Amino acid sequence: MSSDPNRRVKIVSKQIRIDFVSDVSCPWCVIGLKALEQALENVGDAASAQLHFQPFELNPQMAPEGQDIGEHLAEKYGASFEQRAATSEMIRARGAELGFEFNARERIYNTFDAHRLLHWAGEHGLQRELKMALFSAYFTAGESPASHEVLLRLAANVGLDPAEAARILASDAYAVEVREREQFFQRHGISSVPAIIINQRHLISGGQPPEVFEQALRQILATED
Repeated sequence: MSSDPNRRVKIVSKQIRIDFVSDVSCPWCVIGLKALEQALENVGDAASAQLHFQPFELNPQMAPEGQDIGEHLAEKYGASFEQRAATSEMIRARGAELGFEFNARERIYNTFDAHRLLHWAGEHGLQRELKMALFSAYFTAGESPASHEVLLRLAANVGLDPAEAARILASDAYAVEVREREQFFQRHGISSVPAIIINQRHLISGGQPPEVFEQALRQILATED
């Protein structure tokens, strides 16, 4: 055994699979993703993570033109104006801590077509890039993730083929795959997002702080082969 004090010990990364179940119109999903990525950065070489974004629709019956967000939150959750304002400020502050800018939004939209494009982006290794582009377009710029014009621009911006993206949006491509994925996670008890599933058996729910994700990751890395 070498006694060289300068000898470097090679750290062997453990492979972990992370299924990130979320919706494009969910602000806590942005917070959860940014916090998870910070935790993975803190864990460093101890883990090699494969991140898979899985679809979930908060409002699958919503029309493409969407609904006034204040009206929607009042109808769905019974939230008062004061409650909505307090929650919005909490979300804005949490986002700022993680380097993401939340601005005021007027409407909430149907996200099914965005999920179809995300499924396709996953085949090209650009799922995370498109996911963040969609989050920024909606939560920072206030754009509609149901708008094909917006979706085509974002797809092109992250390096996807705009002509193929247009073909997908004009058809029912990936509709079956997205619905199957949604139903799979619903059958396994996922009813709210974000839901972060590690190695297909450890569930972390909600937009937790980075330290919560880091602690969970370290525990899993320490106990699994």
